Amino acid sequence: MSTATPPVPGSSLSAARRSRELAETVGGPVVDVLVVGLGATGAGAALDAAARGLTVAAVDAHDLAFGTSRFSSKLIHGGLRYLASAQLDVAHESAVERGVLMERTAPHLVRAQPFVLPLTPLVSRGQSALAWAGFRAGDTLRLAARTARATLPAPRRLSAVETRHLAPALRTQGLRGGLLSWDGRLTDDARLVTAIARTAAAHGARILTRVRALQLSTSGARIRDELTGEEGEIRARAVINASGVWAGGLVDGIRIRPSRGTHLVLRSDHLGPLPAGLHVPVPGETNRFVLVLPQGDGRVYVGLTDEPVEGDIPDVPEVPETDIGFLLDVLGSVLDVPVQRDDVVGAFAGLRPLLDTSPDAHSGAAPRTADISRRHAVLTSPDGVVTVVGGKLTTYRRMAEDAVDTAVATHRLTAGPSPTAALPLVGAASPDALGSVRAPRRLVQRYGIEAPAVLALGARDPRLNEPVLPGHPVTAAELLWAVRHEGALDEADLLDRRSRIGLVPTDRAAALDAARRALDKVSAQMGEV
Repeated sequence: MSTATPPVPGSSLSAARRSRELAETVGGPVVDVLVVGLGATGAGAALDAAARGLTVAAVDAHDLAFGTSRFSSKLIHGGLRYLASAQLDVAHESAVERGVLMERTAPHLVRAQPFVLPLTPLVSRGQSALAWAGFRAGDTLRLAARTARATLPAPRRLSAVETRHLAPALRTQGLRGGLLSWDGRLTDDARLVTAIARTAAAHGARILTRVRALQLSTSGARIRDELTGEEGEIRARAVINASGVWAGGLVDGIRIRPSRGTHLVLRSDHLGPLPAGLHVPVPGETNRFVLVLPQGDGRVYVGLTDEPVEGDIPDVPEVPETDIGFLLDVLGSVLDVPVQRDDVVGAFAGLRPLLDTSPDAHSGAAPRTADISRRHAVLTSPDGVVTVVGGKLTTYRRMAEDAVDTAVATHRLTAGPSPTAALPLVGAASPDALGSVRAPRRLVQRYGIEAPAVLALGARDPRLNEPVLPGHPVTAAELLWAVRHEGALDEADLLDRRSRIGLVPTDRAAALDAARRALDKVSAQMGEV
């Protein structure tokens, strides 16, 4: 590709577009569908409804991917864990949706990730055989989902030498080999949500961040503009509540049992080169692993926990020291040189919105959150508000489709079937087309066929194509692009979601000036228009 490809028409999100569309929506004509929540599922519902030809407004009290959708393991799972617990339908659905993302809708954002399960003295022969059977079953899931072998290679056994080659940081004493498996890996979960939202906008959806839903009803919602404090009404024929762990605060009768998943952030040099990720078995558990996830940006994530959260739900969960200690202990069980507490440069936690259906939900007999099904549910309140909860990032598209199907049927909207299983997201293209894009590979994996347009921002000022801080690859051009085309409104949007600089507090502080310059540059250009 020799020229910079401009954004898909209508897909650019900006402060100016938000202001204009908010003014047109509040107190304006009735829309067919109002979606509350702009995580993966909410943005997916907005896209699904808009792609069916319905008029759509979608609001979030904060930013795109502000909640759970930016705190995942950045993996698109094939459902292996659910096979072990006999949730065959969830496992198959996960494998199908993984294939949809990798081969049709977002091949620029999702690619194959190898994982090594090291066979250390802590892994018995029986556990090794069970894990190998699981990986083979996972490959059968891939086949049943019709995902090509070229997309996801077959699992295989590794010698001790091969295992050390893929994970040099492993302890050699007692290492008898490893098991190699493959799964889908996201470049970035928040970038996926941004792509979904922009694709929805290209189909006519009004994507309105910093707009809080105060009260939902059968005819719409009372909202507040969080930037101005002004309140008003958005009228809608159908309302979809996709607010995740906060869903129960908007609709009576929804019981959410949040589960905290914590990840650590390490500098890559602490673990050395990692051509593959790691599955590290949790002692005493038969089907639970700590994941080591190299990011390719000088960082490695280590996660994750599965702990119930009681009480009020915070906007941004704190990471307790007990979670950090647990992850370091499990990681240390396989490393030659254990990671110390001081080596942890950042940490983040997300809350899974698990639907609590247990009869003893309010007693001490409630099940562990690790045991609660990851099935999603679509519930309709007596006044017709549709709520979608549960599930996981991998299956966001199916969850969105089911929610819109229910809204269409309940409110007798005129709309055809969902087209989103074959609808490419902004930036998507075939592997051959992505391979021919004239831009650095890292940009292509984040922006797809739009990568040359991001690169072109530095044509007049080469400094824009330089990293905004040492040791991290994000450039000033990427921050500028996020303000112009991805709806970033402030420094937190830029550093904590459009890029992941903010996961390391010291890096965030060092990049604040660059973020402010990008915001000021766009603001000055708007003032000149």
